[in-house]
Amino acid sequence: MREFSESYLSRTREGMWDDSRRALEPLALGSRDRILDVGCGTGELSRVLTADSPGEVIGCDVDRDLLSAASQYVPVVAGDAFRLPFPDDSFDLVVCQALLINLPEPAAALSEFARVSSDLVAAIEPDNAAVEIDSSVDAEGRLERRARRAYLDGVHTDVALGADARSAFEAADLDVLTTRRYDHVRTVEPPYSETAVVAARRKATGAGLADDRETMLSGALTETEYDDLRGSWRKMGRTVIEQMETQEYHRKEAVPFFVTVGQIAQSG
Repeated sequence: MREFSESYLSRTREGMWDDSRRALEPLALGSRDRILDVGCGTGELSRVLTADSPGEVIGCDVDRDLLSAASQYVPVVAGDAFRLPFPDDSFDLVVCQALLINLPEPAAALSEFARVSSDLVAAIEPDNAAVEIDSSVDAEGRLERRARRAYLDGVHTDVALGADARSAFEAADLDVLTTRRYDHVRTVEPPYSETAVVAARRKATGAGLADDRETMLSGALTETEYDDLRGSWRKMGRTVIEQMETQEYHRKEAVPFFVTVGQIAQSG
């Protein structure tokens, strides 16, 4: 399982569900008594669950540093997704967001979720292979697609799981009730936030690609191809900064997420 920093989680999950929560309707949050958010990270989903449910929400993550941030919003418990520290049937909803894509055996994790749930299990997972970029810098979308393909090729978990999570649910003996799509759209436009400025600087220095270098080279990408990509990436980043200086830079990124909801199979 990959580890994530607090800044990464805030950058990738911030703002989710601010525009619409229709895709969460099958979770019936208004009727829940006790909810577990597995892999809660810094608590972005936990905050939504707490706002929309009268019941108790518990955050669980293996990373204690991330839990310290999530604890501002909900009670937290340290725990592994494959060995949750709760008795059977402790919750009536167990949910995760962008967790299964990072696990080597998502169905095994879902089976553990089912053990501690008396009713529903839900997963909110992206299809990272279908991200769309629209940018005022012509090269940005093309280079990001190239970098994403190389990165995904070097990752050994199913980072496109969202669109096909049903199979993992069925392997965990869960009855799939529904799947809904939610597009998480992030925009960058004037006036630029400090986060957007930092991201542009990281493009211009190639720092972002440097962070992913080991993963990219674990796939088919060669050292020479990586160096070529990084050179083009840095040039693109400098163009982004130039457009920011003249207030011309615009970017929209759409990441498709799929909310899959399963129910504990009834015996007999």
